[in-house]
Amino acid sequence: MPAMTFLRLCALPALALALALAAQDVRAGGANDAVGWDPAAAARYLDGRATWWTTWPNAARDRGTYCMSCHTTLPYALARPALRGLLREGGPSAGEQQIVGNLLTRARAWKDVEPWYPDQTRGIPKTSESRAIEAVMNALVLSRRDAATGTLSDDARTAFGVMWALQMKTGPETGAWTWLNFKLEPWESPNSPYFGASMAALAIASAPGGYATAPEIADRMTALRAYFQKQHAQVSLLNQLTAVWATSRVPDLLTGAQRQATVDAAFARQQADGGWNTPALGGYTRVDNTAPDTRSDGYATALATLALQAAGVPASDPRLAKGLAWLRTHQDAASGRWPAASPNKERDPDSDTGKFMSDAATAYAVLSLTYQR
Repeated sequence: MPAMTFLRLCALPALALALALAAQDVRAGGANDAVGWDPAAAARYLDGRATWWTTWPNAARDRGTYCMSCHTTLPYALARPALRGLLREGGPSAGEQQIVGNLLTRARAWKDVEPWYPDQTRGIPKTSESRAIEAVMNALVLSRRDAATGTLSDDARTAFGVMWALQMKTGPETGAWTWLNFKLEPWESPNSPYFGASMAALAIASAPGGYATAPEIADRMTALRAYFQKQHAQVSLLNQLTAVWATSRVPDLLTGAQRQATVDAAFARQQADGGWNTPALGGYTRVDNTAPDTRSDGYATALATLALQAAGVPASDPRLAKGLAWLRTHQDAASGRWPAASPNKERDPDSDTGKFMSDAATAYAVLSLTYQR
């Protein structure tokens, strides 16, 4: 316990008792104790943004459905369950039910529902990009849901079947999946297939029942392993961190040397205040020629600390502890979010599109602060 905190608790026993009770109420376990941040505020922010997405005209799709997004609804679906235990909720929030319900509607009508971006209206190859990204997201969200029950559902098995059918068998992305490219970093650009493969790996790692080592997917896994090991040194550090997190529970997708090199590079990019900066990790420049925000931000710091924990860096490591401390002290008290700025152009941070990076930052901060191997 820091000396200053100790002195304050000794001087103010009533406050000490209140803090202890609060810590008990929101404890996530081990070094990731939630003291110092507000899980309820994070949940309110994430729930509000998920609900907004379901009503945003730009997200509307075929048959009254809406698309998922790499920045808002996908990270929401991954992070929101982690808050449930902290907040003593009896079940999924209304926002979770909406997001997963929409996903299941589309997944179950896979052969009939239109892709998110059809070739006919968006140009080739948007249909194939849309199908691949949605297939990976479906498998990921459903496998993470099923992990809590210990049984892989029929819906998840079907989603994995669709995902594997779309795995690339030729070209530079062999073993991975084509991905949406709108020239928007870090999730919808020519650099994003590695991120997509990482999300597929996270789906595989999350699936219960030893799915990752099932004989029926052995050939698919061999191709995915070859992709990761061939491409890892070619992608940005930001993408490497995503892979380290996602592949931590899947044998040999990355070599030990690749994992350690990423850990070392991440610590080398850590800023003096303990945080990390997204443009610095991704090598991004803005298309509007505005200067990138070089301050530590919620997304880069959350992803870095999440990946470092997944890589086995001990909680006693002062560098990791400093990064987690940055997260605990940089949640916006008014909104509950962790701020992060667009690496693509200057945006109004309080506009709906300007919040996209903060949506991801907040979800990943929750995942990092509640991480348990």
